[in-house]
Amino acid sequence: MCGRYALTHKPDEVLGILGVADFEDDFPPRFNIAPTQPVLVVGQADRQPGSNLPDRRATLARWGLIPGWVKDMRDFPLLINARSETVIDKASFRAAMRHRRILVPASGFYEWKRPPKESGMSSQAYWIRPKSGGVIAFAGLMETYASADGSEVDTAAIMTTKANRAIRGIHDRMPVVIRPDDFERWLECKTQEPRQVADLLKPAEDDFFEAIPVSDLVNKVSNMGPDVQKPVAVAELEDKPPKPGKDTSQMSLF
Repeated sequence: MCGRYALTHKPDEVLGILGVADFEDDFPPRFNIAPTQPVLVVGQADRQPGSNLPDRRATLARWGLIPGWVKDMRDFPLLINARSETVIDKASFRAAMRHRRILVPASGFYEWKRPPKESGMSSQAYWIRPKSGGVIAFAGLMETYASADGSEVDTAAIMTTKANRAIRGIHDRMPVVIRPDDFERWLECKTQEPRQVADLLKPAEDDFFEAIPVSDLVNKVSNMGPDVQKPVAVAELEDKPPKPGKDTSQMSLF
């Protein structure tokens, strides 16, 4: 899954790569973006024929998709991710996959490797970023939820797929990354049906990302500074004293 990510590049770089020119709000570097927070998303703009404005628009949405048919969002689970393998068939995502596909810009994401319970060790966080260091775009879905009082909120989810070989040792899922050459096809919902863009919902190449172990600072939403990405040494299982009755002399994280 993808439960935390970061967007630390400068606004002009982010918007330039995504082809957006009319987003007026500035946004600071965000090192620890968590569910329910507002996130920057990019979708296809509904422009009139002959308009010279950009074809894409940026907006803010709450991370955690709420389908339009939900009566009370307080009684509905938080859908921060959508599994690419089943998204077309799921009632919660079917309409968004057909009509409201988006891009979610990011500088990278976090994932946790969870050791065996008997090891007595805590989960290890990793900052996973593209080796090129550039801005990437996750595949996303958006729904505008209208509550009973008439208020509306844009909500979004990040799509995931099976992990590639480089990430598999940390977690079995990873976000779907849409390459710039495929932005237009992914966002074009009027002519590109879900089955026509299904080929884009695949793991990134094995050498696309690098994974950097970081401290547990990222576990707390209140930690929002660059320190959450500071590299740390990874402890081996044999560095921990074994529990009584357990022989861990041959166990290792790697």
